[in-house]
Amino acid sequence: MRITSVSLHTLALGTLLLAPMTAAAQGTRSSGVTAAAAARPAPAPAVTARPDTAIVSTPAWANEEYRLGAGDKLRIEVYGQSQLSQSLQIRPDGKITLPLVGDVLANGRTPIELRDSISTSLKEYVNNPVVTVIVQDATSAQIYVIGEVTNPGTQVLTGPVTVMQALAQAGGFKEFAKKSDIRILRKSGNTTKTIDFDYKQAVKGRLAPIYLQPGDTLVVP
Repeated sequence: MRITSVSLHTLALGTLLLAPMTAAAQGTRSSGVTAAAAARPAPAPAVTARPDTAIVSTPAWANEEYRLGAGDKLRIEVYGQSQLSQSLQIRPDGKITLPLVGDVLANGRTPIELRDSISTSLKEYVNNPVVTVIVQDATSAQIYVIGEVTNPGTQVLTGPVTVMQALAQAGGFKEFAKKSDIRILRKSGNTTKTIDFDYKQAVKGRLAPIYLQPGDTLVVP
């Protein structure tokens, strides 16, 4: 087949006419991709927890070493020495009385500390004494709820108790109680520590449970 100059001229002209159309189509596709990308919603910002939604919880008193107090009933066992083994109650002065050793301070000590004290005192009379201290009745584990509650007074801790539970046991609030300004007074050695408690935040689930400890005073202004 012979290609004439007219045919070559027509072919060249067709190529020139198609080039702008191709470029336009490509531009349209590119613009479509760009527009789609622009229309895509931006990722949502990370959600940060409110700073007032978390508080370090105090541990339940049952998870800590129990400290003895007046009224607690104890069983003191001295291995191989039945005459020295006694069932006792800590007196109001915080002491107990044992054969041979006499008065021993128990108030404020853990059972292990009392055991060690008795063992040390008995070494003068018994070779290598083996002593066990058993708390049979922890009646000194009490808290005090005072202020604008229906039934203020003493509560005996028979297990872990939160501030919310203690308030419920006290019959709830009186009409003008300041629920956001509740305080827990906790003795620590010779000092008293104050722990703030906001009831309104607690009922919204924004506070971790705060467990009361023996000797705590819950003040509702």
